[in-house]
Amino acid sequence: MSAALHALLKEIRSCTICEAELPIAPRPVLVADPRAVILVAGQAPGRKVHETGIPWNDASGDRLRVWLGLTREEFYDRSKIAIVPMGFCFPGTGPSGDHPPRPECSRTWHERLLPLLRNIRLRIIVGSYARNYHLPQQGKATLTETVAAWRQYAPECFPLPHPSPRNQLWLRRNSWFERDVVPQLQAAVRLALDERTQARRVSSGR
Repeated sequence: MSAALHALLKEIRSCTICEAELPIAPRPVLVADPRAVILVAGQAPGRKVHETGIPWNDASGDRLRVWLGLTREEFYDRSKIAIVPMGFCFPGTGPSGDHPPRPECSRTWHERLLPLLRNIRLRIIVGSYARNYHLPQQGKATLTETVAAWRQYAPECFPLPHPSPRNQLWLRRNSWFERDVVPQLQAAVRLALDERTQARRVSSGR
């Protein structure tokens, strides 16, 4: 890992910028390694993720891994996958689900962090908050319209709905997503990983 990224991650993991606004003590959760070729950009850790310190370690993560066609081992291989949500700490829960990610994270850290992930070939953009940040100009009026226009962004980027169990109704109403988009998403994930493996073989002279 580069010295710059190592130092920045140390800063992020000790961050208390929005501590007064959080329901419990800050615990930034993210994975960033310069070798990663796939970026997973979601919203913010849920309570279970906060408690374990493992990103996407919940039912939403289980579904996301199915969509990506990845095992847990592959998903948590930091040399392959970077996981950088819009908010690094659990923002608390309201009547209809978790609160939005705190905006301080993206304002403070993202413009410093993301350029250090120089090998990213595929961005997985999960949910509306990540869509608004990563596709500010290209995104459509709604997340559903953005996901439906996936061909405009593929194969370098795939906007996705949130894989939360709360999204069952959306998935039923938009069956085209798992039928049409998920297979193409899985193919793009596998291609990015295969190209990484091939590049490593070439660099090692094998």
